[in-house]
Amino acid sequence: MTSHTPDLAALDRLTRGRFTCRAYEHKALDAALIRSIVGMASRSASWCNVQPWQMVITETLESTERFREALMARASNHPESESDLPFPPHHKGIYGERRRGAGIALYTSLGIGPKDAERSAQQAFRNFRMFDAPHVAIVTVPAELGPYALVDAGGFVSSFLLAAYAHGVATTPQGALARHAYFVREYFGIPDTQHMICGISFGYAEAGHPVNQFRTTRAGVDDLVRFA
Repeated sequence: MTSHTPDLAALDRLTRGRFTCRAYEHKALDAALIRSIVGMASRSASWCNVQPWQMVITETLESTERFREALMARASNHPESESDLPFPPHHKGIYGERRRGAGIALYTSLGIGPKDAERSAQQAFRNFRMFDAPHVAIVTVPAELGPYALVDAGGFVSSFLLAAYAHGVATTPQGALARHAYFVREYFGIPDTQHMICGISFGYAEAGHPVNQFRTTRAGVDDLVRFA
């Protein structure tokens, strides 16, 4: 056994175990626990150590619920996108296949058939309920730093998800919230010099809920790498 074996086993367990939660317990996290997750995630690498990520986090059940109600009202009354960053216009080829596969697995876990448009729409709207999570983090970066700040923020988000899972906390990274970036920034008093990347809903998973039982697949190494 090498000195790195325990670290490899721990990282493998975290990356395999983490999943996107879509049903949460109605239970707030202790503020010290949230701070510990953010502190661990803050060690994420960034170009020239600029650490461009910023977060606003709802601390209590009440503050989360107020935002949840406001966001759902906004999404209902203004369904058009107002994102700071352009969303992909479409997903072609293997990317479309992966996207469809994840969607089919999700809806199958809930017993939603491919022709059940009403229930599909209801489930999609649960993004704006943040799946009843007790907390949400809004992730932004300074607009002036350009695309590489987005790359750095992606690394930070990944670190946050793994740090949360290591603390026994489930997460839901949500690009859907960024569709209403203007409203979210206005609600939390985030200046328009910041670009919203995503939201991360988090809390304790409702373990027995069927939507938390399915897992997405991952491409193999040979599908991702060309050795030269």
